[in-house]
Amino acid sequence: MTFSEENYLKSIYSLQKDSPKGVSTTILAQYLESKPASVTEMIKKLDEKGLVLYQPYQGVLLNKNGELVALKVIRKHRLWETFLAKKLDFSWDEIHDVAEQLEHIKSDKLIKELDRFLGFPTHDPHGDPIPDEQGNVIKVEKKQVSQLIPGETGTCVGVNDTSSSFLQFLDQQNIKLGAVIEIVHLQDFDKSMTVRIDGRELLLSQIATENIYVKL
Repeated sequence: MTFSEENYLKSIYSLQKDSPKGVSTTILAQYLESKPASVTEMIKKLDEKGLVLYQPYQGVLLNKNGELVALKVIRKHRLWETFLAKKLDFSWDEIHDVAEQLEHIKSDKLIKELDRFLGFPTHDPHGDPIPDEQGNVIKVEKKQVSQLIPGETGTCVGVNDTSSSFLQFLDQQNIKLGAVIEIVHLQDFDKSMTVRIDGRELLLSQIATENIYVKL
């Protein structure tokens, strides 16, 4: 597997959750910031390797083999993120790009020892579950902050947007995993929310509340 092939499989895995009938080449091209023609060519290669199910004009889905490869890459990525954050004190807006490079290391022994060294973590620093060696993923019951109503309280368990700008924004607001978020007020006009965290109140935009996950 090339780096590019692994990235394609990982991307399809992420996108097919919202497109169970097939991920279009247009959406995949936008996600990967690539040209549709290049995407179609790569999908055909992955189809020939027996990793995806592809039908022109209907889209692409991972088959069982492709899903296992994708989950293996995701497992490595999230373990490396955990290592960078917990052992090297990288901030959570820095770890994603470095883990993108480290996730392609092929040594199974290294990843197994990394998992043991970290104490077999179940979630990465962003709150996402880490697949085990067999590709099993723990499902977490979670809601977007935007789905809560005034008076409800939830504990931050993850984020949807892992861009550096959003994670830096969360750091500036001191919103971290484990933070208890209480909904104080919902603004009808723009769906922004006043929330209370550690005794202080702050205003979050709808974009922010849609990208923060909590467990009630």
